[in-house]
Amino acid sequence: MNLPKIVHVKQRFPQNKILNLELHVKEELKRNLPPIPKGSSIAITVGSRGISNRVLIVKTVVDYLKEVGCSPFIIGAMGSHGGGTAEGQLDVLTSLGFTEETIGCPIVTSDEVIEIGKTKKGFTMYCDRYAWEADGIIVMNRIKLHTAFRGPNESGLLKMITVGLGKAKGANQLHRQGPANMSETIREVGGAFLQTGKVLAGIGIVENSFDETANLEVIRPDEIIVQEQKLLELAKSYFPRIPIEELDLLIIKTMGKNYSGTGMDTNVIGRNKIFGVPEPEKPAYKRVVVLDLDNASHGNATGIGLADLTTERLYQKVDKQKTYLNCLTSTYVQRGMIPLVLPNDKEAIGAAVQSLGIYNPMSLRLAVIENTLELEHLYISENLVGEIKGKADIQSTPFEIQFTEAGTLNLSISVH
Repeated sequence: MNLPKIVHVKQRFPQNKILNLELHVKEELKRNLPPIPKGSSIAITVGSRGISNRVLIVKTVVDYLKEVGCSPFIIGAMGSHGGGTAEGQLDVLTSLGFTEETIGCPIVTSDEVIEIGKTKKGFTMYCDRYAWEADGIIVMNRIKLHTAFRGPNESGLLKMITVGLGKAKGANQLHRQGPANMSETIREVGGAFLQTGKVLAGIGIVENSFDETANLEVIRPDEIIVQEQKLLELAKSYFPRIPIEELDLLIIKTMGKNYSGTGMDTNVIGRNKIFGVPEPEKPAYKRVVVLDLDNASHGNATGIGLADLTTERLYQKVDKQKTYLNCLTSTYVQRGMIPLVLPNDKEAIGAAVQSLGIYNPMSLRLAVIENTLELEHLYISENLVGEIKGKADIQSTPFEIQFTEAGTLNLSISVH
């Protein structure tokens, strides 16, 4: 197989981050968490997304609540992820480092929700039964661009209330509204939920392009809607992208729910795969090949349908039940459709190149990334070097792509 030589490049990203995160969290809690009667049981929402410093942040919140005389516990709040079952969601939390030993409080997962009322527009407010029976709830989530819809509020605290606490029923109700109405729906449902007085505060987290905690705010309930909008704008300024907007071939080494809700971030690869929703004009990548599914995704291969080709290795890791439940709940069934499956990395990449019909393979516009979350380091074909000036720095001389005897791509990207 003839492929152009590639070079290792390192992107230039803003490096703002919180230096003493534990102290920062404690100060935010002291400043913005209302007085809580001693003995109160407090539910803290924890989702399936791979938030950096997640264990430290949650443990700091738990320790603070204990110090003021409360009884905190963790609620698994992740919609239909983990197969939508209590056991599956507990497995997800454990894989993310959340255990009673590491956090210092009980961890409760359940697929049982109760209806707590209707919004003005007739939406049902659902809530995890254990969270609703607590004396108060602290809603925590990373605030970022959503992979299906746009609006003033996207992925964040309101979505955690609507989908995380609402479980599969809340997720299904939201996704049935369609991408054009989802931002408005989470404001409607989340805003009405905040009016119940059950939420004591929100903890909004923004990460920089290096997946480090750049901003963390403890937000009072009546300020969550507006403050989340401001934090979303901040998150957009940090959002990492591939520095080339037009490629013939994008190779993604690993996908998974721990990197994006869709396994591969749609904002990075420029594909939505939602029926009736136009695909974005940029970025424009003619072929996308994904080679593996991260074990932390627990077989959930939602987003596999965003790729054109994949490997037998990845396909054998797919848990159809978990993947199908996620896609059916979101209503985005195209994202679960299996692309062309080839025996190994070499044959998948070769088939992608063949499908492009490029007369001179050396002119191929190519990029290789580890996943769609970690984009500081990547590889691009030698012919693209002139297009990244001012965006990234060259870290190597050009070299040829190598494969093992088994046809596995022999290329390490993670640089620490």
